Amino acid sequence: MAIVEMLMPKMGESIIEGTVLTWLKNEGDTIEQDESVLEVATDKVDTEVPSTHAGVLKQILAKEGDVIAVGAPIAIIETSGEEKSAPVNPEPIANQLKDELIASAPENTASILEAPINSDSLDSGDERFYSPLVQSIAKEEGISKAELSKIPGSGKDARVTKQDMMDYLKSKSASAKPATSIPSISAPKIQMSISGGDEIIEMDRMRKMIAQRMLESKRISAHVTSFVETDMTNIVLWREKNKLDYKAKFGESITYTPFFIEAVSKAIRDFPMINISVDGDRIIRKKDINVGMAVALPNGNLIVPIIRNADQLNLVGISKKVNELANLARNNKLNADHLAGGTYTVSNVGSFGNVMGTPIIPQPQVAIMAVGAIVKKPAVIETPTGDVIAIRHKMFLSHSYDHRVVDGSLGGRFVKRVSDYLEAFDINTPL
Repeated sequence: MAIVEMLMPKMGESIIEGTVLTWLKNEGDTIEQDESVLEVATDKVDTEVPSTHAGVLKQILAKEGDVIAVGAPIAIIETSGEEKSAPVNPEPIANQLKDELIASAPENTASILEAPINSDSLDSGDERFYSPLVQSIAKEEGISKAELSKIPGSGKDARVTKQDMMDYLKSKSASAKPATSIPSISAPKIQMSISGGDEIIEMDRMRKMIAQRMLESKRISAHVTSFVETDMTNIVLWREKNKLDYKAKFGESITYTPFFIEAVSKAIRDFPMINISVDGDRIIRKKDINVGMAVALPNGNLIVPIIRNADQLNLVGISKKVNELANLARNNKLNADHLAGGTYTVSNVGSFGNVMGTPIIPQPQVAIMAVGAIVKKPAVIETPTGDVIAIRHKMFLSHSYDHRVVDGSLGGRFVKRVSDYLEAFDINTPL
């Protein structure tokens, strides 16, 4: 028999730790290689972690709720091999992976990973490990190391978690004198009235995360929305004509989403200053065009998987990626890599019967487009023999952008260019 250590896997760019949510197997259970053993949460996604070896789950090292660094051991597996592997020291592995992440990540990510604590108390004698996320929060909130050392930790070895930091900041804010500060939009002053027949529903983890990120985005970005009505008739007619042949040829359906993503990708090539992010006073123009698509989950939450290098795919290639990611999302099979690296996002509010919307920008992107429902409308059509009124398939595009770095001219011209590409679709395009 051989003893091997199962390590916390690397689950995407810039992710250096994960929280153990649930163990799917118990000590003493027989497990197969690649069989899901536990569920882990990161700040991007919840994902199942497969076993690296077949054998018996001898010992669980990481308890549910523990925050574990990437590369650290989480379980011991007894295999049928003959040699006993040497115990692994997690520190060098975690440090090596951290160095790799810093080297490959954008400059602003590296600065967060190395964010130092205020140095007014370096001699506090605190030996606890603080994750880069906790250090970053401490730096942003002006918390010294001496103050940080006094915060109770709920993680393993009294480690301070992100939730501990949020709870501390909340209690600190509540205990401070009200003075003349501006009320927080996340903490209304009106007392909520609850009657006996009302149902109280606790937010799940994903809903809490969505709520926090939406509030952060509205605080960070100066949101402006421009609207354009576009004629989708050629695309509607082409899809109706070819959807059965498409399914017979490729074994899956084609929705309208690939047409939207193709048009957006082309427009981004024309207006690359939409494909940017903001880092302080710097603008970072992204080389790759990675388009996110908002997917509604069965529980009502939204998640945004990414189509990487969308501008390098044809319509069929985009359609295959759309179907693949949508299926993974609805079956809770997405991992952190599926959600990382987006540079622009498309949200199809039309799938809910809405004609338009004002979407909130996902940080650190600077723009997002919502596509509305396609509806039949009478429209004036110019012909060589004069204007006529005809029934056309119309749709609104809603483009929300960050007015700090995207002016109305750029934001308006971009959404108009997307509309132009959609209207110019050739109805005779071969399948």
